[in-house]
Amino acid sequence: MLALDRSAARYTWTAAVVLLALYLVYLLRSTLFVFALALLFAYLLSPLVDLLDNAIPRKGTRTLALSLAYAIFIAVVVFTAVQVGTTVVAQAGTLTKKLPEMLSKFEEPSPVLPGAINDLKAQIAANEKGVQELHKMVGLFGLNVVHAYMKHVQDNADESVRRVIEKLHDSEFSYEADQGNVVKVKITVDKKKREATVDFTGTSPQQGTNFNAPEPVTRAAVLYVFRVMVDDDIPMNAGCLRPINIVIPDNSMLRPHYPAAVVAGNVEVSQMVTDTLLGALGAMAGAQGTMNNVNFGNDTYQYYETICSGSPAGPGFPGTDAVHTHMTNTRLTDPEILEFRYPVVLEDFHIRKGSGGKGQWNAGDGIRRTMRFLEKMEYTILSGHRRIKPFGMAGGDDGQIGENWVRRHDGTMQRLKGADATVVNAGEAIIIQTPTAGGYGKA
Repeated sequence: MLALDRSAARYTWTAAVVLLALYLVYLLRSTLFVFALALLFAYLLSPLVDLLDNAIPRKGTRTLALSLAYAIFIAVVVFTAVQVGTTVVAQAGTLTKKLPEMLSKFEEPSPVLPGAINDLKAQIAANEKGVQELHKMVGLFGLNVVHAYMKHVQDNADESVRRVIEKLHDSEFSYEADQGNVVKVKITVDKKKREATVDFTGTSPQQGTNFNAPEPVTRAAVLYVFRVMVDDDIPMNAGCLRPINIVIPDNSMLRPHYPAAVVAGNVEVSQMVTDTLLGALGAMAGAQGTMNNVNFGNDTYQYYETICSGSPAGPGFPGTDAVHTHMTNTRLTDPEILEFRYPVVLEDFHIRKGSGGKGQWNAGDGIRRTMRFLEKMEYTILSGHRRIKPFGMAGGDDGQIGENWVRRHDGTMQRLKGADATVVNAGEAIIIQTPTAGGYGKA
């Protein structure tokens, strides 16, 4: 460096500072204004370094110039970081102060707003982490490379699903829920194009209950089913849907219109659609077909959980006991945590041996769960297959229906419907016996 002339030194310093400024902007991921500001500081810093190089005695000039330049650059970093930090704090303050006011205006506001707001903060933080990782990836490999590999991943998924479609044949299936509504599907395969049409024509119309599902829920179920039909280890992505044409009738329970209630769509109807598709494909017997959605709470506590059962059997494999299947994505709270945070006692939670559907291949066994309350609570259950058994396949037996009970103070047992609500007093208990999946093949 000491051998360089002044002009070369100036441009070398300028390049170094510009690179540092760009790295700062990359770390902060802020607005174009901050980006422009950083470049401006880098530009202004170059003549300053040159000026120092001319003004300071030759001995150790560049060492001192480097120190001063570095100090000035750190000042720029601190200034920019403070500006961005102030913005972030202001945004966090908006979330903390204004959001409670907005959410409190509802007719029945949540009694646990701090927890709800913390959930929103966690979601924002998770998205922000995703943004950071994407920026890192682009920084390491370049945007063009990232775009290219995103396309490669989807192209590979596309081809993997087409290979599955080549082995399929035209099929259809009908699936009835406890309420009497029906999901129907017809799968038509075009061998030449290596494409399939998944047609839900014939599905029940929009329901007056909450057993309706927005269209994306059905699309997600189709994506899931065709992904699990692929033996290769590929990530879930939109490329899986390229060779699939999805037909969903308008004003049906799978494509409802406002003001249709859809709270059961993502948790119950999604399971119906999944089992219907797998039934049409002959891939496996019916699962428990529900998430057994449990809610309880009062002015102090609110809690939600979904409850597992056994997985279905299929050609060449048995089911597994007590696991969440298909469209569920939650795990039960550990008993110790549940009892520590809520006024409940988990009296019983066990696998019901031999409860899964029988066949050449048996389904996994379901569970029984008893929870006693230490305070008065409002309780709701949203569940399915309390009337209709999950289907067996290829000669396998159907599974068992589920049951919902309240054990009252006097020992009487009150049976709840699949979708029901009640008030549970201190000392009373809720008992959930999950439905079980079907078996596969004649025993």
